[in-house]
Amino acid sequence: MNNKVVAYCRVSTANQKEEGTIGLQVDAISEFCEKKNLNLLQTFKDEGVSGGLESRPALADLFNFLESKAGKMVSAVVIWKLDRLARDLYIQEHLIKKLEQLGKQLISTKEPDLDSSDPMRKAFRQFMGIVSELEKAFITMRLSGGRIKKAQAGGYAGGGIALGYQTKEKELRKAIEEAEIVQRIFHLKRKSRLSINAIARRLNTERTPTKRGGSWYASTVAYILKNPLYKGKYGYSGIEAEREDLALI
Repeated sequence: MNNKVVAYCRVSTANQKEEGTIGLQVDAISEFCEKKNLNLLQTFKDEGVSGGLESRPALADLFNFLESKAGKMVSAVVIWKLDRLARDLYIQEHLIKKLEQLGKQLISTKEPDLDSSDPMRKAFRQFMGIVSELEKAFITMRLSGGRIKKAQAGGYAGGGIALGYQTKEKELRKAIEEAEIVQRIFHLKRKSRLSINAIARRLNTERTPTKRGGSWYASTVAYILKNPLYKGKYGYSGIEAEREDLALI
């Protein structure tokens, strides 16, 4: 094996207190490479992303690099710990297999040699993956439980923010200008008796802003008219709580 390597680091937003920062991983890998006389060419960093395969731009960049002409000179990918590659065992093994297909070794600063040719080492690696997967499930369970309790108490437990509202200190609050748009939509439907298509056309003609800056559609208008939150009923994962302070109509 030549001594040219690259590194991959990841932290997720939800678990950053437990995982530390990207900087801590970068420093640990740099120190490890220096001790092992490895020439660290580049570090790929995903910050604030989950361990799934979606929305991991740095991981995609890593594999694109390894498949490039420059990447052919690299012999290994260095990670701080195995669960930084992925907590999910299936995803973890899939990524390791992809690295093997590219002729790249995976090196962890925290775990022993992860070489798949040794049955005991492979079994250990998979065991560590199972442990990480269970830890992820436990963290998810705790987060979900906390959100459900918060929703039962009428607090904002997460999810998309409807037109007419904003978050402040992790709680839903009325957004005055947006709230006026919502109230006008209800007025156009109830008082002017316009159809949802006619309401959407009028809002587009008047260049009324949407929540995300796009155009108005009949389906968007229909969603607003059916949303119980505007009547002061907050819902999350099948839980409904009375929030009269959030009522707009």
